[in-house]
Amino acid sequence: MKLFNIIILFIVFIYLNPVNATEDKLQNKITKNLRCLVCQGQSVYDSDSEFATSLKLTIQNKISQGQSEEQIYNYLMDKFGEWIVYEPRFNKNTYLLWFLPLLIFLLGGAIISKKLINKK
Repeated sequence: MKLFNIIILFIVFIYLNPVNATEDKLQNKITKNLRCLVCQGQSVYDSDSEFATSLKLTIQNKISQGQSEEQIYNYLMDKFGEWIVYEPRFNKNTYLLWFLPLLIFLLGGAIISKKLINKK
């Protein structure tokens, strides 16, 4: 009977282990921010393709090796390019991507302001 209790406690400990929960959360966070290169418009988290499955395993292995989120993203961007990440980094190649929404907003505001002023 004692052996049975020890086994049950061991199983409960494994499932309630906060390290596993933290690793799972990190893996989910990373895979939700990655594009599946096979499935158009789907994240790796949502995809069931072979590519997504192998990428999930790669990410899981890198997390278990103790690599940080930044190191994993660097590895994946080196291997597949920056396009794999939904939230690209701010650098000289992505200035337009980051500033275009602001420019469109300002341009739209200027056009609307001009039309409102001309109506008066």
